[in-house]
Amino acid sequence: MMLKPHRLGALLLALSALPAVPSAPAVAAPAAPAAAPAATPEGHTADQIGRFLVRFYGEHGPSDHDRRHHVSQVLLERQQTTAESDVLLCAQNEPQAIAIGPVTVAQAAGVGWATVTTHWGSDKTDTFTAYVRLDSRPIRIDDVICAG
Repeated sequence: MMLKPHRLGALLLALSALPAVPSAPAVAAPAAPAAAPAATPEGHTADQIGRFLVRFYGEHGPSDHDRRHHVSQVLLERQQTTAESDVLLCAQNEPQAIAIGPVTVAQAAGVGWATVTTHWGSDKTDTFTAYVRLDSRPIRIDDVICAG
């Protein structure tokens, strides 16, 4: 059953009550193919998430503003109970550089993610995965899973 706005339903009901007007003989027309519904992505796209992560992490880590306004409540609480490490960077110190890998989006799961690589001295690197809910408003980091 397809729901229609009240006014449209009332108009259709009124039109169906009108007497039929004789018209020219009906000619069979070929059936028009049913239009497939347009696929519209729900929530943030991979490109939007990628741009957000690059801005959020910057070169050395998120700003105080981003830490307050673009992080899920779960991560805020986790940071309060994990004083020895930065849960957004999976580290104790500030990295020399940060790189964001390609973003994967799983529409059915409602989440997108990317691997974040932190660069340290002596060509040392570490990685973790940052997750973003597709329906978050404003866009924010929903979870971070450390590699080690």
